[in-house]
Amino acid sequence: MQIHSPKEIIDNNMSGAVHKANLKRSKMIALGILAGMFIAAGGVTANTAVHSISNVGLARVLAGAVFPIGLLMIVLVGGELFTGNCLMVMAALDKRIPASLFIRNLVIVFFSNLAGALIMDVLIYYSGNLDISGGALGAYTLKVAVDKVHITPLRGVASGLLCNFLVCMAILKGAAAKEVAGKIMATWFPILVFVTDGFEHIVANMYFIPIGILAKSNPLYVAKAQELYGINAQQLNSLNIIGTLKNFIPVTLGNLLGGMFIGFMLYYINVKCDKN
Repeated sequence: MQIHSPKEIIDNNMSGAVHKANLKRSKMIALGILAGMFIAAGGVTANTAVHSISNVGLARVLAGAVFPIGLLMIVLVGGELFTGNCLMVMAALDKRIPASLFIRNLVIVFFSNLAGALIMDVLIYYSGNLDISGGALGAYTLKVAVDKVHITPLRGVASGLLCNFLVCMAILKGAAAKEVAGKIMATWFPILVFVTDGFEHIVANMYFIPIGILAKSNPLYVAKAQELYGINAQQLNSLNIIGTLKNFIPVTLGNLLGGMFIGFMLYYINVKCDKN
């Protein structure tokens, strides 16, 4: 199997960043919406697969095995993903793109990802997916959302950093391969690791938390959540805009730091050191 060298991977990524930075706004938005939907598809599949498994380790490994389908769709078909686009920092450092275009891309793609995830939230809720196992999937969906809105700021930043460190490595590893099978294998495992370890991904949370907000309006899911997980009314009431922001803000910051850290390090190693 042929692969690109680390230096080729970084150079190709920076060339791709130039293209990303100069996309038409309408195309950037459309690609961002698709990416949000793809990641949400991985999220709903992970929840569906593990909702009835009581062994936490086993459940996380299984979730990690199926969740990467979202990123793989982006890698193989196309899409603009906020977390992966943090790697555009390398092109900014190399002065291939101005910082303003880098920031513009991240802002537009962030909200486009959110729009795509919200579309999937609504479609999944009304599809009846959460009725699986007599509403137990709906109850598990509530549990996941409640856990996420109660994350502490420090944990959100640290977990988000570790998550995007791995996501960006998955993207760069996938770019190393020249064949589809190689791209799948290279991309899969870092995502499996971050999901198994329970790290926080902002675009995934754009699915997990809003779907919980929708689920709390269903009495069956609420009753099941109380029965299976002891979730009380106060916890359910935390599923709102304020609770969502308590997760989104630190996790977004952590994802930014993780993506730009790996971007800076690899740029320094493969580009800056060679120039000195």
